[in-house]
Amino acid sequence: MTTDAAAVPDWEMRFRAPRVSLPDWAEDAPDRALFVSNATGTYELYAWDRSSGRQRQVTDRPNGTTDGVLTPDGEAVWWFSDTDGDEFGVWMRQPFGGGEDEPAAPGLAPSYPAGLAIGRDGSAVIGRSTDEDGTTIHLVRAPGAEPVEIYRHRESAGVGDLSHDGTLIALEHTEHGDAMHSALRVVRPDGSTVAELDDTEGGTKELGLAVLGFAPVAGDTRLLVGHQRRGRWEPMIWDPVAGTETALPVDLPGDVGAEWYPDGSALLVEHSFEARSELWRYEPGAPEPVRVETPDGTVSGATARPDGTVEYLWSSAERPPVVRSTSGAVVLDPPGAKAPPSVPVQDAWVEGPGGRIHALVQKPAGEGPFPTVFEIHGGPTWHDSDAFASGPAAWVDHGFAVVRVNYRGSTGYGRAWTDALKHRVGLIELEDIAAVRDWSVASGLADPERLVLAGGSWGGYLTLLGLGTQPDSWALGLAAVPVADYVTAYHDEMEALKAMDRTLLGGTPEEVPERFEASSPLTYVDAVRAPLYISAGVNDPRCPIRQVENYVDRLAARGAVHEVYRYDAGHGSLVVEERIKQVRLELEFALKHLGGGAVVGAPGPEAA
Repeated sequence: MTTDAAAVPDWEMRFRAPRVSLPDWAEDAPDRALFVSNATGTYELYAWDRSSGRQRQVTDRPNGTTDGVLTPDGEAVWWFSDTDGDEFGVWMRQPFGGGEDEPAAPGLAPSYPAGLAIGRDGSAVIGRSTDEDGTTIHLVRAPGAEPVEIYRHRESAGVGDLSHDGTLIALEHTEHGDAMHSALRVVRPDGSTVAELDDTEGGTKELGLAVLGFAPVAGDTRLLVGHQRRGRWEPMIWDPVAGTETALPVDLPGDVGAEWYPDGSALLVEHSFEARSELWRYEPGAPEPVRVETPDGTVSGATARPDGTVEYLWSSAERPPVVRSTSGAVVLDPPGAKAPPSVPVQDAWVEGPGGRIHALVQKPAGEGPFPTVFEIHGGPTWHDSDAFASGPAAWVDHGFAVVRVNYRGSTGYGRAWTDALKHRVGLIELEDIAAVRDWSVASGLADPERLVLAGGSWGGYLTLLGLGTQPDSWALGLAAVPVADYVTAYHDEMEALKAMDRTLLGGTPEEVPERFEASSPLTYVDAVRAPLYISAGVNDPRCPIRQVENYVDRLAARGAVHEVYRYDAGHGSLVVEERIKQVRLELEFALKHLGGGAVVGAPGPEAA
């Protein structure tokens, strides 16, 4: 990108600044790594030979590429090729040093991905999802070999991991019909079952399991799994061959995940609690874990290297992301202008109808009340954290306070909080958002006449639903890639999301029509009074365009104040300039209808 940095406002620089993901490295060739970067203006995959320092761009597509993995020997990169962000495609294979792409499994037709595990012998286990077949999982014994189907089920499932010697395959599945809580099955390469682990008791109990990875040691059949038996996510060791389960004394509040150190002697524990995260090292058999020092903020990913050091991607709401090492070094520092900092986040705890709600607040300089954007996260099984985010920072630069609410349904606050939104989908989350809205006004933070409800994906859905069910509460709405017409969305979306909707709402639109009606923004569209801006990707398989158009047609029929922006991508864009354009359009829409704030494109506070 050749933009003159002196003429670019801070909010745009945060998007344009070169970024890198945490590098993934080949298990048997640790100097060969793969990462994602926006260096060209589009997020693409890059190969990195750490011994020589050489980096090269692996993929180059108009709408970007982010899904890729190295083979264990580091000789090849597998990357997922879809069409313009529609998430429907095939795995391609490219030599690590460069060369022609070729289909990695030419016998498999395009599908939505459902996991991938690559063996040391050149084999691969590939998960697929289609509307016609549900989930199928295939074994490809060598590059170019004919795929062999080893699993099939209508409900959602996926490949978890492949053991070090390739003799065991761990699968996650929801055959019991609860897409929020997976069970585990370990099978042989011929598809025969070795062992099962199911905490749902056939779907009657809402406890989930997750594959975290086989021990990275030859002949070791231990599998690290995540479980919810004590009301939160935490790891344990399951040996499906020996039939043993080993609980781990990692008694930390909040959710806990883990992965193996490369020699299998210890676990790198990732701990998330109250929108922050930290790292610990635990050696099986030890009385407790030992802290791995990281700065305050959020660790978005971490990996232990063969020499025992830990590399991690860190940021805070104030400070941009950086890949660090416990050795003290910055691991991967992309060239170019750095992203300007933003303002730190402040915690707010608000009593709500379902318990105490955690919200994160950023505000500009000066005294409130401020025009305030409620930026609602997607998922819904996700949570906002003290991590760097260019979107909220842009609003702060323009004189807005930003409030992000970890409503019921969010992760990071225990299983009961995450699971609480069933059946009254959308309405429960909005009760929590309303409680935080009332607090923001009463505390003097927010101007009640200039409150913006905004979000993308599930956050976009809650924006539309909130404008219709709480029309007196919001002055303006900004909905990106939303669910707008829940019934049509269900029929048009990818199969895995149909399964999730059946779990959330208790059935299909035909089985529980009253629940779909109560939870659909289309039901309340005629009550929307606030000016509304909607953006949508025309290739989106998660929140498909037809159901958005149904909602927009209803707005237009009654002359409601609204604007719609359609772009040629899927569930969001990987092109930096497209992201900037979308934020600029939202800013312009808000400033036009609310007044106040700085001029769009003006320098942020650091440049003033």
